Amino acid sequence: MSTLSFKIVSLFDEKDLLNLIPYLPIYVSYIIAGNGLFPYFCKNIVMLNTIFTHRSIRKYKPDAVAPDLLDKILEAGTRASTTGNMQVYSMIVSTDEEIRKQLWEQHFKQNMVLEAPVHITFCADLNRFEKWCRQREAEPGYRNFLWFLNAATDALLASQNVCLAAEAHGLGICYLGTAVYNADRLIGILDLPDGVIPVAAIVMGYPAENPGLTDRLPLEAVVHREKYEDYDPQRIDRLYREKESLDATRKLLEINNKPTLAQIFTDLRYTRKDNEFFSGKLLELLRKQGFLP
Repeated sequence: MSTLSFKIVSLFDEKDLLNLIPYLPIYVSYIIAGNGLFPYFCKNIVMLNTIFTHRSIRKYKPDAVAPDLLDKILEAGTRASTTGNMQVYSMIVSTDEEIRKQLWEQHFKQNMVLEAPVHITFCADLNRFEKWCRQREAEPGYRNFLWFLNAATDALLASQNVCLAAEAHGLGICYLGTAVYNADRLIGILDLPDGVIPVAAIVMGYPAENPGLTDRLPLEAVVHREKYEDYDPQRIDRLYREKESLDATRKLLEINNKPTLAQIFTDLRYTRKDNEFFSGKLLELLRKQGFLP
């Protein structure tokens, strides 16, 4: 095995190497072939390891993220796919302790917002592109729901690139779904103008924990071949059987005195009352920020 091979393997934790076992036949074939493509395979296997060993980190060391490293990670975000190469999004990077404290208040006081040295808010942003259009004697027509979806998609694609780049450099991240719950208050804290609205946020920093991988549904649960195949009761039972049989699920049901995992979601985590309340707030904010008539 080449020196490069040893360097690649040394990047992984012992338990993470297990995730690479399915790729070993390909790995060996590159070595045997000696066709000069092995370095490219090494890069790919690092990328795959980053994807397949993702963990949401909720505890962070106080160590700062070096500005040059942070810029490189943010630049990775700009290389994401984007509608028409228009990049109708913005990333608001917050490292100031006072601003992060204000953000913590709006993210339901989750301590990771205070612990992590970096907070990034990803916004759908029509403001910048529209100003460029008007300064070039072009009249934009993007204040509608279609272009909110396009801008939100751009922002979310950029956010995932940022997360992958951060994790590839040994940093941890965690998405904050609360960004859309209190988007109106984030707008005030971050001075977001008309045509800009938060759609996602993450915290980033050096991990102070190493949690296990979270479970996922089997591939057949989310992949449809050629056409959508609807779910009959038997298929639903089969697809959710493993998740429902986990020790963690059993403990969760005991603690919350619920008979099914589904009720944890509908009755406790994401209730109809809360969903309708925050949906109403978000729709009103979309109108206020000029995304809806």
